[in-house]
Amino acid sequence: MAGVSPSHWLLPDWDPGLTIAHLPLPHLTGRDIQAAVIDVDRTLLPGRAVRLPDSVRVWLEDAGRRLQLHLFSNNPSKARISAVASQLDLSFTCGAGKPRRGALRRVIADLDLPPRSIAMVGDRLFTDVLCGNRLGLYTVLVRPIREDGAPCDRDRVQRLERRLARVLGAPAA
Repeated sequence: MAGVSPSHWLLPDWDPGLTIAHLPLPHLTGRDIQAAVIDVDRTLLPGRAVRLPDSVRVWLEDAGRRLQLHLFSNNPSKARISAVASQLDLSFTCGAGKPRRGALRRVIADLDLPPRSIAMVGDRLFTDVLCGNRLGLYTVLVRPIREDGAPCDRDRVQRLERRLARVLGAPAA
């Protein structure tokens, strides 16, 4: 994204206002997205949970038939992220260090796809969206999820990040 203002790195390519369980896959596949790198905590399941909500499991199963999937988490617990990934036999990265790019560069190399064919899906502007945008991925900001798969009613962190991004000059989504 050479020549793009860093404040625009905080603007997702797609901000549908939905949880991952409700993202329409044709939106991604229609843009020639062939893989998705997906955040875990609060994108797929809440905080300390390990079992995927049924609606998320169904979405991931459907997505896995159409896209290569890789779970990508800043959470350092290999046991926890592995337990989530093993439910659908997915590859994963824990302790990713987002928004640093090193771990994501390795995932992109393993996927063997151009960055523009990979979506980065997550619930945070300053980690998921920023990291994906810095490497030219198609970034998707989703609503954080509750244990039952429904969106969180009040997500103070995402609201704060949106306000801070605007203060830093990112256009309103």
